[in-house]
Amino acid sequence: MIMRFDVLHLILGWTLLALIVPLTVCGIITAILDNWQLAVQAFLPAILISGVVGSCMLGLFTRTDSASRLRDLEAFVGVGLVWPITVFIGSLPYWFGGVFVGPFTVDAEAIDIMRGFVNAWFESMSGFTTSGATVISHNMSPNCIPGTTADCINAQPRGLLLWRSLTQWLGGMGVVMLGMLVLSRIIGGGMALARAELTGPSLSRLRPKLRQTAMALWGLYLLLTFVEMLALKFIGGMTVFDAVNHAFTTMPSGGFSTRDASIAYYDSSVIELIIIVFMFLAGVNFTLMWLFGTGDFGAAWKDEEFRTYVYYLAGAVTVICISLVLVGMSAGQAFLDTLFHVLSIGTSTGYASADYGQWPGVARIVLLLLMIVGACAGSTSGGLKLMRIRIGVKVAFRELARISQPRKIHIIRMNKEVVEQKQVSLVVGMLFIWVLLFGFSCIMLAMMMPGESFETIFSVAASGLGNTGPALGAYGPTATWASMNSGSLLFSSLLMWFGRLELLTAIIVLHPSSWRKEEKADGERQGLAMVKRILDRDESEPQNKVI
Repeated sequence: MIMRFDVLHLILGWTLLALIVPLTVCGIITAILDNWQLAVQAFLPAILISGVVGSCMLGLFTRTDSASRLRDLEAFVGVGLVWPITVFIGSLPYWFGGVFVGPFTVDAEAIDIMRGFVNAWFESMSGFTTSGATVISHNMSPNCIPGTTADCINAQPRGLLLWRSLTQWLGGMGVVMLGMLVLSRIIGGGMALARAELTGPSLSRLRPKLRQTAMALWGLYLLLTFVEMLALKFIGGMTVFDAVNHAFTTMPSGGFSTRDASIAYYDSSVIELIIIVFMFLAGVNFTLMWLFGTGDFGAAWKDEEFRTYVYYLAGAVTVICISLVLVGMSAGQAFLDTLFHVLSIGTSTGYASADYGQWPGVARIVLLLLMIVGACAGSTSGGLKLMRIRIGVKVAFRELARISQPRKIHIIRMNKEVVEQKQVSLVVGMLFIWVLLFGFSCIMLAMMMPGESFETIFSVAASGLGNTGPALGAYGPTATWASMNSGSLLFSSLLMWFGRLELLTAIIVLHPSSWRKEEKADGERQGLAMVKRILDRDESEPQNKVI
């Protein structure tokens, strides 16, 4: 398949223009809640860059021919490139707005300004990929006083904290989905973008048409966010600002909080229970949540992956809860803490209501496995996804069965439907590539951070690829990632990108064959066609025999 770069520019151009809307909204809110000078300083550069670059892409590269319909290759590459471009634009408000050392920081040295941009890039990547790891700390933010215990995150400007939460809310469903309707009207093929962005069961189970599908997804997403916002405010007792921010970061399985201590700051069982409910929903396939909304609970329970999701969470809660009770924690507190963190880590949200880094070894091992596995396919969570794990396990049992019953035809099914062999091969290949990438990541991180423990390295790699956020060891729930060197932060942000794209899209972007130009490929096709005509002509002509 051939890459048409003008179509790719259209995808990126419209995405950049779409980013102007949330940037402008947060800029206005910053002017209201903080001051207009900060709003201009933080958001105007990002708005101008998005507008100018996006307009140039749309103005210089246009297609009006009938062949301009979006192809799968262009959709996957477009999605892969949208993320770093979006992350760059999203990092500018942090850098220019003073969350980190930037060009407007007084008496800042060049090396500190560059480190400030690395911090801003990491914070933006962590936001848009819904990872939830943060580098906002007393040593890195000019808004905080080093050596104090004051809440550093809460000391940041209100408008920039809202932007930070909004990046996760936008990234949860996928920035590409924002422009899907526009793209489908202009160049067609919007469903290809949806397939590249959302993995799992067929989107056609929601609505048959692209526009209806996008509206259904975003409508459900917005409704759940609004309901959680109301629950946190009127039942949990949060302030309006905190309720809005935590609703924005729960449904996308993000985990950013407005407090250093995360959910532990509120010390409220009611707030924890509310967030538990919505973290559980965030880990469910959106197709099934649509069935919940229509009242078809029976059909939802028949889903094999959903039942696995419930059983696997229940098993993790049981094991960890028992381990906490055995070390002296009360049963009630152990159950609540376990339930909260199993859902937080299992759905890759990353909230913390306690320091699970101090829990027994068996509890930390289970949490580490939850980071790797994740929740349901087609949800906003990260990780490998339970559907792939189930298919991988079924493949293993099928191969074992073939040894004892070589003549029997062994078929893999999901939800009583046959899984095609090409899909099975894709899943097995992705699992294998994930293991290789995870091992490579551990080695690279160990080289970049030679003083860290094995638990820290292992969990940072798992957290990055699983888009979880908090890790274990030195980068656990009570710490930030600010002590990492710049190289480790950039590499960790790369892992977040891989994890958010679930490997497949990232591999397509990085594969050299994806970047063949249309003109070059046309020439190759014409050359092959000419060779074929010559061969056909030679075969049709009578041959002179040599005696």
